Amino acid sequence: MRDAADEAGYARERFGSGWADLDRDGCDTRQEVLARDLRPLTLDADGCTVLAGSLDDPYTGTTIAFRRGAGSADVQIDHVVALSDAWRTGAQGWDAARRLAFANDPANLLAVDGGANQDKGGSDAAEWLPVSGYACAYVVRQVRVKSAYGLWVVPPEARAMRRTLASCRTVP
Repeated sequence: MRDAADEAGYARERFGSGWADLDRDGCDTRQEVLARDLRPLTLDADGCTVLAGSLDDPYTGTTIAFRRGAGSADVQIDHVVALSDAWRTGAQGWDAARRLAFANDPANLLAVDGGANQDKGGSDAAEWLPVSGYACAYVVRQVRVKSAYGLWVVPPEARAMRRTLASCRTVP
């Protein structure tokens, strides 16, 4: 398990104040991920704001109806490699621009069940894995993101990743 020193200096704000529009297309990253992950999709007249859709949630295996408004938090955008985990494993040495880019990188983001996202929190693969059949894809995604950003993997996490990947089946 990690100790308090692992999180020293971490604050969500160190990765930006919220969802950004890094590609400057007028749509913030949350809306872009919702538009990518929900089907069928209803957009506002602005072409960015997702009003409704359906999510086949990879973490729980359930289907969630999304409608913008009071229940919007039922679908959340998860950082597959959590920001606090990134901080513990190398991001504390990055400049603000790199942390902002990481927090808004679609390769590290998934629309998921809000409750599952809250349960996961800042956990790494040793502490949390999806309950559905998505664990293999989840670990592969974590490995790709950590590798792309030069983040390290702590020993318990490496063991959990190896164990998960050993159980994966490939499809020709």
